[in-house]
Amino acid sequence: MKKNLFIAFEGIDGSGKSTQVKLLSYNLQNAGHKVYLTCEPTDSPIGKLIRDIFNHRMEGDHRTIAGLFVADRLDHLLNKTNGILKKLEEGYTVISDRYCFSSYAYQGTHMPMEWVIEANSISAGLLRPDLNIYLDIPPEAGMTRLNNNRSSIELYETLENLKNVRSKYLEAFDLLKTKEKVFSLDGNRAPHIIASEIWTEIAGLS
Repeated sequence: MKKNLFIAFEGIDGSGKSTQVKLLSYNLQNAGHKVYLTCEPTDSPIGKLIRDIFNHRMEGDHRTIAGLFVADRLDHLLNKTNGILKKLEEGYTVISDRYCFSSYAYQGTHMPMEWVIEANSISAGLLRPDLNIYLDIPPEAGMTRLNNNRSSIELYETLENLKNVRSKYLEAFDLLKTKEKVFSLDGNRAPHIIASEIWTEIAGLS
C-alpha cells in the first residue's frame, strides 16, 4: 500500500462519514501509517464564518458561501502550519471529511456546477485525492439520522436539499470520471461491513 495517502470522504449529511473516518484511521494506524484527520469547513477563521452561516448565526448568500469554501479550501491545502500539503510532506496519510466534491454537490445545487468546478480548479490542481470515498444513502435515511443525532438542523439539512445534493454528486462524478478516482458504496449498511470494503479498496492503492 502506498504511504502518504490523501483520502477524502464524501456523502450527503447523515451518510456516516464521521464513523468511517475513525474506522479507517484506526486501520491505517495499525498498518503503520501516521494519520492526520481533518475536515471542511475547517476550524480556520474562514471556516468559522461558514459554520456561522450554516448555524444561522449570520446571513450569507449561496454565492458567498461558495466563495468562502474556495478560500477555506485553499488555506486548508496551503497553510504552512497544518495544511494538507504540509502534513503530506511530514509523512502523514491525510483523511479529510469532505473536499472538492462537496462543493460541486452542495453549491452546485444552487448555481451552475461548471462555475463551482472552475472556482475550485486551483485547489484541485494542487492536490486530488488518491481516493474519494462516497457513502451513498437515501436522503430520507440521512434526515432520519440527523433528526436522531442533532439538537439543531443546519442550513442545507432539509430533505429536498439532500435529494438535490445526492443528484449533483452523481452528476459531478460523471463529469469528472476521467480526472478523479471515486469509490462509491452503499452506506446504508452495518458500519463494520462498510469499513471492510473501504479497507480492501485502500489496500489496493499503489
